[in-house]
Amino acid sequence: MKKILIIGIGAGDPEHLTVQAISALNRTNVFFVMDKGPAKAALASYRHEICRRYITNDTYRIVEVASLERDSDPTDYHGCVEDLNERKKAVFTDLIAREVADGECGAFLVWGDPSLYDSTLRIVEAIASDGHHPFDYEVIPGITSLQALAAKSRTTLNRIGQSVTITTGRRLSQGWPADADSVAVMLDAGDTYKQFAGQNVQIYWGAYIGMPNEIRVAGKLADVASDIERRRSDARRANGWIMDCYLMRKDDAER
Repeated sequence: MKKILIIGIGAGDPEHLTVQAISALNRTNVFFVMDKGPAKAALASYRHEICRRYITNDTYRIVEVASLERDSDPTDYHGCVEDLNERKKAVFTDLIAREVADGECGAFLVWGDPSLYDSTLRIVEAIASDGHHPFDYEVIPGITSLQALAAKSRTTLNRIGQSVTITTGRRLSQGWPADADSVAVMLDAGDTYKQFAGQNVQIYWGAYIGMPNEIRVAGKLADVASDIERRRSDARRANGWIMDCYLMRKDDAER
């Protein structure tokens, strides 16, 4: 039977890979790499680099396919995401059917961890459930950008006895999550943190965490919000893309 591995490869530092992930790399015959175009060539290059660094044989192969994108500002967000995932499912199904022979192992290398704001696991699960192309699959966890940001910032995601809510900029724009002490935010294209600058909030922000061009800013949100906005804009303009996340928490008096 075919085997598919969904391997979390960390947030951008090759040393984020776990021993389990390295073992999985060395079990793989073919890797599927999503090419996001020239502006995001570093993302594909990183995947090639970890293969060169950690795989001890030269029998593996890499298949690159153009990454599918969705409308960045859709009127129907959920419908747009469902459409994108259906199109990805068709591509993944073809790759598994065409590129992985019976008894071979194929792998998707997932940025961060496959369980957090990534569609690969859901799509592979849906293909397996269809039963048209029988295969087994396994998930290998990875270090997320939020974990890496907290470590680099020498802080924790939650305070003692308190909760942390992991959410998106789209959801955060509706207000501070109820009962959340700390809020960890991913996929924020609209600088949503700015709407809390008038409150007594601490922020830890980072972009390209673990990569050579990593940027981090921390402090009272009212003091650093404009600096984050400027750095974020400059980085996007310089690199053509940005991946960032942040952690916010209210001071005790504000809880």
